[in-house]
Amino acid sequence: MLVSVPLFMPLAVGVVAGDTIAGEANLGTLRYLLVAPAGRVRLLLVKYAGALAFCIVAPLTVGLAGAAIGAVLFPVGPVTLLSGGVVQPAEAALRIVLIAAYLAVSLAGLSAIGLFLSTLTVVPVGAMAATVVVSVVSQVADQLPQLEWLHPWLFSHYWLGFGDMLRQPLVWDSFASNALLQAGYVAVFGALAYGRFVTKDILS
Repeated sequence: MLVSVPLFMPLAVGVVAGDTIAGEANLGTLRYLLVAPAGRVRLLLVKYAGALAFCIVAPLTVGLAGAAIGAVLFPVGPVTLLSGGVVQPAEAALRIVLIAAYLAVSLAGLSAIGLFLSTLTVVPVGAMAATVVVSVVSQVADQLPQLEWLHPWLFSHYWLGFGDMLRQPLVWDSFASNALLQAGYVAVFGALAYGRFVTKDILS
């Protein structure tokens, strides 16, 4: 998870989110989708729901695959947590699911940014690249001490806080702060995507 979070998961989410609207426009199918009585708002919500589903499946797949490989290579038994406590395999599996949930929430904000960027262009690769670049810039800015005042407002600030799910007792502070921050990004960029998409001339 520690290796996947900074680059690979944002890259995967950026590809999916950046392709939501721009991909349809590039294929020439967007206007045909809008001919149906679904409407623009509903289409936007469905596209974001699809991207959000990927945000849930991606970390869960990484976590379960890692656990399965670990079970094959190493003996299955009590797991030592970061705080020094020991839990049984069943609870360890629950902790993996909690970490996946934490990361799914973490990626929701980036997914909303990707959705907004996807409404700005008909070139999906551009929206994908822009989403990934935004992710990298946010993480780099989060490491600069000169921008310490900005850190709590960056959507990537709490991404590595999933370590709190590996403590005994569980620490929920970073989960709550992360969820609140991501909800803000979803609200802001969801509104921007809505404002752009409902007023956009669909030519393809």
